[in-house]
Amino acid sequence: MKELVKSSDLAIDLATAFDASPNPYVLLYPDLRIAGMNQAYLDVTHSRREEILGQPIFGAFDSGSGDDAPENVRQVRRSMQKALSTGKPDHLAVVKFSIPRDLPEGGRVFEDRFWSATHTPVLNRDGEIVMLLQHTTDITELERLRQMSAAGSDGAVSALDAMVGGGLLARAQHVQEDNRRLSTERNRLTEMFMQAPGFIAVLSGPDHRYELFNEAYRHLTDHRELAGKTVAEALPEVVEQGYIDMLDTVFETGEPVEGRGSLLRLQAVPGGPFEDAYVDFIYQPIREDGGKVVGIFVQGHDVTDNVRAAQRQKLMIDELNHRVKNTLATVQSIAMQTARSHADPRAFAESFQARLLSLSHTHDLLTRSHWEGADLRDILRHETEAHETHRISANGPPVPLGPAFALSLGMIFHELATNAAKYGALSAPGGRVLVDWSIADQTDRRLVVEWRETGGPAVAIPERRGFGTRMIERNVRHDLAGEVELRYLDSGLKARITVPLDRAVP
Repeated sequence: MKELVKSSDLAIDLATAFDASPNPYVLLYPDLRIAGMNQAYLDVTHSRREEILGQPIFGAFDSGSGDDAPENVRQVRRSMQKALSTGKPDHLAVVKFSIPRDLPEGGRVFEDRFWSATHTPVLNRDGEIVMLLQHTTDITELERLRQMSAAGSDGAVSALDAMVGGGLLARAQHVQEDNRRLSTERNRLTEMFMQAPGFIAVLSGPDHRYELFNEAYRHLTDHRELAGKTVAEALPEVVEQGYIDMLDTVFETGEPVEGRGSLLRLQAVPGGPFEDAYVDFIYQPIREDGGKVVGIFVQGHDVTDNVRAAQRQKLMIDELNHRVKNTLATVQSIAMQTARSHADPRAFAESFQARLLSLSHTHDLLTRSHWEGADLRDILRHETEAHETHRISANGPPVPLGPAFALSLGMIFHELATNAAKYGALSAPGGRVLVDWSIADQTDRRLVVEWRETGGPAVAIPERRGFGTRMIERNVRHDLAGEVELRYLDSGLKARITVPLDRAVP
């Protein structure tokens, strides 16, 4: 209880001392609203406590606070904001304000007075700024004394003027103006630094501790906590990728290091999968006045999109070369096998042209999807559209197929349709072709296609295997790693094709 009483007495004593001080004090909230003031402040500003308490510091005296405010107001505002942003006291050496003064005969006039001000952040136990204390000292008499001394010296600089004016106030004003200009330039450079499209960071010391970094750098590093950490602490996965070694080399030798399209592998979460990025970068040494390296300036660009675009382009060119070679080999095989089956040049030309058109149809279909693949139903329609498609019934679910699979199946459908038009169901007016397909065994998917002809002439097992039959069997068994069964029934040809869907097609 005695301790509580003593604590309470101490608070009362401090409040009394605060209010009794001859120097003006005002206590502000972080948003610059007035939280409290002493009597000296009320006397100087000719205001009443209840009128200004809780009001914005600049609005309470109609002094404005925007960019169009007077320069003295902007000086005070900049000093307050600097103290709030840095957490450290900020000083204004000289600032001039017009203060109202009551006349003995009544009325009020304004007189110019000069002040020195200090803005001190007040922190709580967690180090957070909860208040801002403004302490001002009236230095008007010093300035007037300097002016009087200067006026009576016929232009000569007096000792008093040199000491009080040139030696104190004038130098303080010059320093304050220089600081203001440097602060403005620094803020402008910092803003440019933070908004730069490329990533930038400043590393300090031999352990490469983050001192400054911009938003592009935070984005590159998945917005990790970087402030105050070393590169190895913030990005442990890059230690084994050689980047720390490069930083060490720059710090020890003072020679810059540059990288082009370098692979950077980061983990979104510790122990998680790596995500690849590619960067152009340069590490440049930062030297102190004596030439000693004290840090490293990191600058670069994320070129992941460019590198991947180049990789895709190379892959597409390689794939195009592969497809052209395969297509030429297919054309050569078709030509050789067709020539063996047709002694008559005209018959050879017709059969060869038809097979080339079949290959072209599937190519057109794949081109529309940028060679990502095609659906089975679309392949069947393209390969049979020359044979009265209303006589061909298709029934089955959507089955997306890759490019190689689509080309092989397209050639199979072409041969079956051509054979039906020459000898089977499509050669008779009432003949029809029924094509059904389904997916069997979802754990090891297999495509089952059944081609059934009906209403055509009776068919018999051919005496020799023609090129069409050999092509179907080769495409199914060799290219698609499947099985094919051809049955020649009185009702027409029946073909059953079974191929695995999840096997990579060569």
